[in-house]
Amino acid sequence: MLEIIIAAAVVGGVGILIGIFLGVSAEKFKVEVDEKEIKVREALPGNNCGGCGFAGCDALAKAIAVGEAKVNACPVGGEPVAAAIAAILGVEAEEGQRLTAYVKCSGTCDKTKEMYIYSGVETCEAMMYMQNTGKKVCTFGCMGYGSCVKACEFDAIHIVDGIAVVDEEKCKACGKCVATCPKHLIELVPYKAPVKVACNSNDKGAVVKKGCETGCIGCMLCTKQCETGAITVTNNLAHIDYDKCTGCGKCAEKCPVKVIKITGKVSEGDAAEE
Repeated sequence: MLEIIIAAAVVGGVGILIGIFLGVSAEKFKVEVDEKEIKVREALPGNNCGGCGFAGCDALAKAIAVGEAKVNACPVGGEPVAAAIAAILGVEAEEGQRLTAYVKCSGTCDKTKEMYIYSGVETCEAMMYMQNTGKKVCTFGCMGYGSCVKACEFDAIHIVDGIAVVDEEKCKACGKCVATCPKHLIELVPYKAPVKVACNSNDKGAVVKKGCETGCIGCMLCTKQCETGAITVTNNLAHIDYDKCTGCGKCAEKCPVKVIKITGKVSEGDAAEE
């Protein structure tokens, strides 16, 4: 019995000593955390998506607290979170431009041609190792196997009629689909973009027509219609400078293959005011 008591006393004593040691060590080596950083972290949504350019919400909170990132750096939180963080830091929230992901392809099943029937692993990454980087004749367009869909945490992108389509109301512009697409045909564009080019092909017009009915043929008719120089053709593909675009829609009206899409979000009058 005495042996049991001694053993219990030794174990208890060691436990007390370890507890004291850990308590002293924690106090001595503790890292001071800025209270503002803690509050900023609490204001962030906690998705840890990396869309802000930092390793996660903790890293972003620290960067905002020390002034290395803007209060509106979180694409998921948007204006409400930016306003909350600005109030915490005692600064004014900067007005940011809302962005959304956009898939630069309009090659739906009825518009594109296929080279062969594929049966195998259905991921976009796997298709990049197949003949012609996929069964479609066009090597630049969406393969439709949904790697971007799996990457999206917000259910904002789906495969519709053979191509990925973004639900702009759900999209948080985190950029995960952009990073995932092996053909780099998803980009972040202004939510209010009045027109968009629904193609990613750099092939010449004759080659494009062989594989897709609605691909950009690089004819440059759009550039001749634009009075502000907002649209240019590089490597056989039209590109829009949204800082110059007024949303007049003339480029889309003149496009012979209708690959330039009018969104209808910004009228000509609104665009002129902006």
